This record gives sequence, C-alpha cells and structure tokens, in this order.
Amino acid sequence: MKRSKFNKFPILKANVKDELAWEGWEAIASQLQNAVQKQSGERVVLAIECYQGVYEQALVSVVKKYFQTARLIESSACFKEESVIRAMVQRDLTDDRVFGKMTNWEIEDYFDDTQTEKLKKQLDQTQGLVVIIGVGASLLAEPDVLVYADMARWEIQQRMRSNTVSNIGVNNAADEVSRQYKWGFFIDWRMCDRLKKKLMHRWDFILDTNRAEQPKMVEGAAYREALNQAVNQPLMLVPFFDPGPWGGQWMKEVCDLDKDRENFAWCFNCVPEENSILLQFGEVVMESPSINLVFYRPQELLGTKVYSRFGAEFPIRFDFLDTVEGGNLSMQVHPTTEYIQDHFGMPYTQDESYYMLDAKPGSIVYLGLKDGVEKEDLRADLEKAQRGEGAFPDEKYINRFEVKKHDHFLIPSGTIHCSGTDSMVLEISATPYIFTFKLWDWGRLGLDGKPRPIHIDHGMNVIQMDRTTEWVKENLVNCIEKVAEGEGWAEERTGLHELEFIETRRHWFTRKVSHHTEGTVHVLSLVEGEEALVESPENAFAPFTVHYAETFIIPAHVGAYTIRPVEENPEKPLATLKAYVR
Repeated sequence: MKRSKFNKFPILKANVKDELAWEGWEAIASQLQNAVQKQSGERVVLAIECYQGVYEQALVSVVKKYFQTARLIESSACFKEESVIRAMVQRDLTDDRVFGKMTNWEIEDYFDDTQTEKLKKQLDQTQGLVVIIGVGASLLAEPDVLVYADMARWEIQQRMRSNTVSNIGVNNAADEVSRQYKWGFFIDWRMCDRLKKKLMHRWDFILDTNRAEQPKMVEGAAYREALNQAVNQPLMLVPFFDPGPWGGQWMKEVCDLDKDRENFAWCFNCVPEENSILLQFGEVVMESPSINLVFYRPQELLGTKVYSRFGAEFPIRFDFLDTVEGGNLSMQVHPTTEYIQDHFGMPYTQDESYYMLDAKPGSIVYLGLKDGVEKEDLRADLEKAQRGEGAFPDEKYINRFEVKKHDHFLIPSGTIHCSGTDSMVLEISATPYIFTFKLWDWGRLGLDGKPRPIHIDHGMNVIQMDRTTEWVKENLVNCIEKVAEGEGWAEERTGLHELEFIETRRHWFTRKVSHHTEGTVHVLSLVEGEEALVESPENAFAPFTVHYAETFIIPAHVGAYTIRPVEENPEKPLATLKAYVR
C-alpha cells in the first residue's frame, strides 16, 4: 500500500487564447451583455439551455440582477402537468427499485402544446431582450445567443444526495437518491444527451456551475477546439471515489484520500458517461462531462470501426473495487446480451474482468458454479437467505480461487462472481455499469441502513449453469500467454474471454515500448511501477506522465505512441495493462 503520485485532478490545457474564458457572475454577465448587444433585430433571444441538475433558480437570480429590462421566461412554465409527465415516463421507469428501460422520449414531448403556442404568439409581439432559461429553453424560440449550462454526472448525484434538485418536470427533490438516480439514468440524461448532441456545434458559450459559488464560462468555439485537441493526445478523466458497505482502505492510502472517511469502495476513473474532464483556458479551469468528447468527436476518439459498432458511446470502463480490510462484494451476475436488450433497451451488456492490483495472502475470488449444482437448489437457498433463514451456503455452490497480485479473472456475462475481502480490483468491463443482478449480499445493510436490492429472478434467468469448475479454470482464470517480446520488454495477452469484445494486453518493460492504436481507442493503466512517460515518436503531443494505478486514454486518432520508464532500472520492470475493442 505504498502511496502513488496519483493525480486526482488531471487537467488538459487548451491551446487557445486566454481571453475566451471567464470566471464569476459579473464577468460572465458582462460577456453575455456584449454578445446580446452585437445582435441585430427588434427582438433578441438569449437562451440558457440547462442539463438536468443545474440550479436553474440561481440562473434566474443572475438574469434578474444583470438583465433587469429583459423579459424572463422559464422553460418549465411550458411543461405539461407533473401528473401527465409521471404517467408518460412510468413505462420506462417501471416499479423496480433499480432497473428501468432506456427512454425514447424527447424533451419536446414534455412541452404542453397550448402553452408553447401561447408563448410563441406572445414572443411574436415582443421587442427587446428575451431570456429563456431551463431544460428545453433552446426549443421554445430560435436563440440569437445560445448558452449551454452543463453539469457533471457526479455533481448531479451529490445534489440528489443533498435533496437540492429534482428530475425534469417533477418536484421530487425529497425522493430517495436511488429513485432519483434511476430516473436520471433511464429518463432525464437520455433526453438531455440527445438534445445536447444536436446543439453542440451551435453553442455560443458553455457554462460550468458545478461549483455554484465559482461559475465559469467558455466561448463555444474555444471549447470545441479544446475537444479537437483532446482527441490528438493522451488524456485522463477526473476520478471520483465513493464509500460503500464493503469498502476498503487501499485507495485511501495509495491515492491519498480523506483519512477521516470510514472507507472507499469504488473509484470510477474511466467511465466517460460518469466522469468529467478538466479543461484549462488561461487561468480558468472548467469542469465538463467527458461524454461531450464522445459526442463531439466520436470517430477520432473511438476509431471508425468502434464508432460504427457502438455509435457515440465509449464501450470500455475502468474502475476500482477496494475490499482491503473491508468486506466481500455482493454475489452477483450480469445479464446476457439478449436479456439486457429485451428487458432494458440496452444494445450490449456488461462483460467484465477482475485484474488484481493487490491482494493480501489468503484473499479469494468467487467465480462460477461448482460441478453438479442444480438450478432450483441454488434458487431455493438464495431465497431462504433473502428471507433471513440463515446465510447462503456459498461453499456448496460457488468456486473459490485464491488470488495474488497481477492475477486476471475473466467474467463473461452470465457468470456468477464476487470479489472477496482484502483485495484491490481493477475492474475492466463493458460500459453498462448499473446492470448488476445481486443474488446475495451477505446479510448486511447499505450505507443508508436499508437492505440493498436483490434480484434473484433476474439473476436466475441469466446465470449460465454450465460455467462450472473445470470450464472456469480453463477459460477464465489467468488465461495469460506471451505474444511478443524484445529487448527490455514483453507483451502478454491476458484476456478477455472469446465471448467478450474487449481484448487486454499487458506489457512488462524496463525501456521504451512502441504502441499503435491501429485505428481503435486504447485504455491503459500503469499496474506496476511508480511513473512512466507516454510520448509521440513524431512529437505530435507533449510528453505525458502517468503514475501508478492511474488510468489514461489514447484516442484512436493518435496512432503511434511509446511508453517508457521515467527512470530506467533493469531490476524493476514496469507494467501497463491495455484494453481495446477486438
């Protein structure tokens, strides 16, 4: 548990002029006033389009202060009644505590036709400045100046936990966080993202209010140029850490986290839908959802083949699961592709693997079924445990494998699995990350003091009963083979299973190693060694430093790159683990 120089706030410095970004409401309002004054016509529309989770009333207050003569319109005034919206989304929200279906609703569907027609007639007779604020603001009138108020997914979750935001079109700030998050995941964020994709090329300004007391704004053209820059160099996303009922102590020490927190269970360090990217414009550092990069430059980031297969989605996820001095993860299984498509509207499922960054002696991974297990017996004992009639006898049904540092366990969908206590997992998986069917949670409660949701029916529908001991040993445990080597380096294939679309390669090296994206995005982590340097053979990007346990992305457009130790030592090889789509 040696401390790394782990960078918790990686910054991409944009190669644009300093004067294209502003901080503080006074400076932001001044720039917007200038932009409005440059417009011609009797009526000027300033639209501030908002992502779900933005504090819209704070924006209303700012407009009232700095644009006192403007006609102010809140887009929510044109929404349908809350009861109507709730009825609309129920088909996708469902009654399940965790799972719903990816919605096909658009933000336009939330607007009441009578109210929008009334507003348009009024605007036809309006002169001067009109400011429209809120979700869907850009749809109510053609903007002369378009501001996009974006919001990081992690910050939205913090606001949900503090009961300070509602989902779109409803007043539910007091709801359970799990319900709000589910509503956001399946409904709000899908609608907002579809509109965002349509608007990105039109943004005059992008507004960052993730830190409400420190608003920042960047000119749209400069922001888009920074995204163009990002797909031509290595980059890191902003990791976030969260406690859990089974959380451990490894990340607290290695990543230098708050020692006063009881534990840290998760770290999402490469999940573009959830993570942010920090972009620096002069002295202003703004936080932006990293999914924007996927939306704006998908082919350059992902590569043509990956983009044609997955669309504007980032299909690879890296995250940490820390159980060192903590507890077991839940016993779980992920849906098969057919099941996730039929039941949840997702195009692909969460195949995954556990790469062991660290493990104490005697720690284990639960993986696959023992020989001779009958499905109905398994179900019966899971249901008994869930009813509180004793613990689930995992030793009767589930294989246990002792683990050590640098082991790699492959987990294609439909395989029952669980990481045991006292291990540190680098989880490499496909991106649909919430679709976990928990079968047994060791009789414990969540951090909220309530039992965590268990989905035995879903789980039993997808568990592959033929994934038994010998098959698992042969196909899923340390299936490592050397594929190439040279002076000072060796390359190994470590997985994933042929049923999974992700390939992983480990490089051990004491000197410079050449890599090439071959037209597909690479995600890497430094899994051994303190520090390495990523460089361009043609000096196409500045040298990029990575530290132990950090995850970084090499966009497909980069092409050739090299990785070398910062300090060469033949006695201390470094190692990277690289994932890409086959």
